[in-house]
Amino acid sequence: MTAYLLTVFVFICVNGVLAVTLNFILGYAGIFSLAHAVFFGIGAYVAANMALYVTTDLFVSSLAAVAVCMVFSVLLALPALRVRGEYFVAASLGLQIIAVTIFSEWHWATGGLGGLVGIPSPTIFGFKISGPLPMAILGLSCLVLVTGIIAILVRTSLGRNLMAIRDSESAALAFGKRIAAIKVLSVAISAGLAAIAGSLYAYYVRFVNVESFMLDTSILLMAMVIIGGTGSMIGPILGAFMITSLPALLSYVPNLPAQHIGSIQQIIYGLAMMLLMVFQPSGLIAFFKKREKSDVA
Repeated sequence: MTAYLLTVFVFICVNGVLAVTLNFILGYAGIFSLAHAVFFGIGAYVAANMALYVTTDLFVSSLAAVAVCMVFSVLLALPALRVRGEYFVAASLGLQIIAVTIFSEWHWATGGLGGLVGIPSPTIFGFKISGPLPMAILGLSCLVLVTGIIAILVRTSLGRNLMAIRDSESAALAFGKRIAAIKVLSVAISAGLAAIAGSLYAYYVRFVNVESFMLDTSILLMAMVIIGGTGSMIGPILGAFMITSLPALLSYVPNLPAQHIGSIQQIIYGLAMMLLMVFQPSGLIAFFKKREKSDVA
């Protein structure tokens, strides 16, 4: 039971990192991307190949994953960010479809549909990290680190520029902001930090294949951000906690057939997004803000 709960916690941390990094471009820059799972996948594949053929050192493999993701994101963002709004959503969707095809067919790097298996446990300063509890601590450390980096960036001039572009791209352009450069940089940072989640995932599961990086994963990540609350630090983590823990909670519902859990889960996700958009567009984080205001009053 303890091992199962720790496993759920590790996946909450992985999804929390992905949600926070997606929120960096979605909530603060207004860039709606349906390709965040691509960078999650690139990070996982790079870390897996590093562990299998180069080194199991967590820092080295994670830095390699971050670097590769940032380079790829810049190459992909430069043409895609020439458009905006719904056109960028369409462009990111196309990128997601292309990436899934590459992940499925590039056997040398990804193992094809069979994926990469037998990924060894990570090491830190020569010490092997294995087992649910050490990996849970590692996952929490990654989540805190990435959230801290994003929180710092949001308070810099880059963060202020992103929010200015989100609120009014025309006004930001009139003030002389280099919109294209700022957007590309924000996408590169978001993708690079998402690679950390990919590394953690690859090392914990010890098996990586394309099924984890498809379009439904990108949509699920966007749901986490929207349900939790865009433009906040804690909101995406709340969304990740809710969505990731839901299957575990449903498994304890009496007389609920296991084969129906997935369908019920999808229905709950959809209803949650619909109800929040109608009654609380700011997401779950708004309830905590209201409580804080009432306590102050």
